[in-house]
Amino acid sequence: MSQQLILAATEGAAENPLIPPIPELVIGLLAFVIVFGFLAKKLLPNINKVLEERREAIEGGIEKAEAAQTEAQSVLEQYKAQLAEARHEAARLRQEAQEQGAALIAEMRAEGQRQREEIVAAGHAQIEADRKAASSALRQDVGKLATDLAGKLVGESLEDHARQSRVIDRFLDELEEKAEAGR
Repeated sequence: MSQQLILAATEGAAENPLIPPIPELVIGLLAFVIVFGFLAKKLLPNINKVLEERREAIEGGIEKAEAAQTEAQSVLEQYKAQLAEARHEAARLRQEAQEQGAALIAEMRAEGQRQREEIVAAGHAQIEADRKAASSALRQDVGKLATDLAGKLVGESLEDHARQSRVIDRFLDELEEKAEAGR
């Protein structure tokens, strides 16, 4: 009975188009193993090698990109530091120039004030000298007029120079005392 079932199963199997005959199945399986083995021995290492090279190239590119980005960031930080330093230096120079300008203005004002005071002092000295010269000239003119007038009043000549000087000095002193008393 078991033989009959096996025969029946084999006959039924031959009739089923989805199940191939055993010899074809064995030959197909052997061909698959041979082709798979050939592909595994010859093509798979080449494929793995190419894939590994691509992976290394991609990782190397990523590493290079990261290194370039790190370097760019470093350069950017240096640039920012230099820019900040340049701005600080410019502000310091501007402040220094303002201070020098203010000091120069103060110095020029002081020099102008000194020159003005010198000019005013020279003017006062000139006025004082002119006043003294005018006073001396006036004293001589008044003295001469007073001597002439006194000579006419007294009736005698007052030509003696020493006497004339005493009379003039006394007359002018009296005038000055009257002028000071009137003030």
